[in-house]
Amino acid sequence: MISVEVRAGRHRYDVLIGSGLLVSVGDIVKKRLGDLHCAIISDSNVAPLFGDRVKQNLTTAGLQPTVVTIPAGEQSKTLAQAGGISDQMIAAGLDRQSFAIGLGGGVIGDISGFVAAIFHRGIPHVQIPTTLLAMVDSSIGGKTGVNTSAGKNLIGAIHHPSLVIDDVDLLKTLPRREFNQGFAEIVKHAIIADAEMFDALEHVDLSKLEPLIRRNIEIKSKIVAKDELDRTGARALLNFGHTIGHAVERAGDYREFLHGEAVSLGIVAACTISTKKAGLPRDQRDAIVHLLSTFKLPTQLPLDFPREKIFNALKFDKKFEAGKIRFVVAPKIGSAHLSSNVTPDDIREAVEGL
Repeated sequence: MISVEVRAGRHRYDVLIGSGLLVSVGDIVKKRLGDLHCAIISDSNVAPLFGDRVKQNLTTAGLQPTVVTIPAGEQSKTLAQAGGISDQMIAAGLDRQSFAIGLGGGVIGDISGFVAAIFHRGIPHVQIPTTLLAMVDSSIGGKTGVNTSAGKNLIGAIHHPSLVIDDVDLLKTLPRREFNQGFAEIVKHAIIADAEMFDALEHVDLSKLEPLIRRNIEIKSKIVAKDELDRTGARALLNFGHTIGHAVERAGDYREFLHGEAVSLGIVAACTISTKKAGLPRDQRDAIVHLLSTFKLPTQLPLDFPREKIFNALKFDKKFEAGKIRFVVAPKIGSAHLSSNVTPDDIREAVEGL
């Protein structure tokens, strides 16, 4: 088992990475949080696979778990759903001494973390990610939230987990498309911070993912530590590809593309803008597109995709401050910075080129 300590401001928590961790989850959690009542928040895809196993393991260890299951998918990331989860937790007898466990992918991590942040004004949160994307990205950094009709994650809070448990065996149950979308965030981390990892991804050993997961956690946690509350711009580097990616997700009503697939398209567009505005060499841009394609991630939009909806969605993006565009560009693989020199026309041109 690999243990990585994440530090962000006054917060410290461990990420445990290994095989077979789920069979010890009760002892692991009890050691850190004690004999408490807890909610296991999961979805209709994951709960049938792992919900009973986790509940039984926690019960055997002396904890009092309640399973709360919501419909799978981005459509469940709403204030109404968060309220419904909270109502079930109250009905089950949870209070301010309890804690919440998020068992699932990025959607579950976001909404369970948000519920943990607001339930009795904040209770501990344990993340048990079941997707590669959640392990390498969304479970780290404390960002939680729900979507609104106007955009993604517009309501949320910074609420760091108390513990993250990455059992790589859980990834074996993922459909290939779900598994592959995690590589969009991995490629993103390589582009903004690690050229050596970028080169290694072409020949990554999918049977030994622990070192790769650890490296991505280290990259993200180091950036988060510099800008925990996303105020100075340092943390904004993690949004490379996400400005347009989130708009693509919304334009497709969160059904057309998975998050990582939309990010892949956003990365391609961000590379086009980086070539024009930051001097990203054309051959490096082409290498990025090739690497995304290697993991069966989309690099072009369907011809009939409603591109105008993408532009309409952009104005709701949290990264646009006071109407000004804050866009992350990469001058070369392994380096990125925030730019205020990107115009709406640059973005439109990049999207039209997808």
